[in-house]
Amino acid sequence: MAISKAKKSEKVKLLAGELQGSTTAIIGTFSKLTVAKDYELRKVIREAGGKYRVVKNKLAAISGTGTQVEAALKGLKGVNSVAFTAGDPVALAKVFAKWAGENAEFEFKLGIVDGRLLNAADVKALATMPGKEEIFSKLLFLINAPAQRLATVINATGRDLAVVLNQGVEKEKFAGAA
Repeated sequence: MAISKAKKSEKVKLLAGELQGSTTAIIGTFSKLTVAKDYELRKVIREAGGKYRVVKNKLAAISGTGTQVEAALKGLKGVNSVAFTAGDPVALAKVFAKWAGENAEFEFKLGIVDGRLLNAADVKALATMPGKEEIFSKLLFLINAPAQRLATVINATGRDLAVVLNQGVEKEKFAGAA
């Protein structure tokens, strides 16, 4: 069934609005997915803070014009779906890769992160990277570690002196001459 020009225009505007703030897009196959599998994939991507659309190639290319994900949407062939987010690209890639690993009928085609085009292997590699929160916690640990070590060393002098005095008292080294 053909879609009217007005419907196509409406779909292009809707997708363009959603893609405008997106910095990450992951494109994969859509054929051979059942409705239940597609619903499950949409739910997983929504939980990761992303959006998922099955797209017509020409309408996707028109919608992506002027966005950061434009390069990924140009020249698509076959039946495609796109997951996109303005949030953490690693979180989206992780849940997408996990779901794709459990469902062999789905394959990655390409992705784009902050204007950089990724092939299918790069998308899988992105999924193995640590997430934004994990990187921040490691960075904060590295920033905090020298100060924590300095405080430990400074406290060690007083603690060591207290231990020596305590041992002297226990062995009665400080007893006055009687």
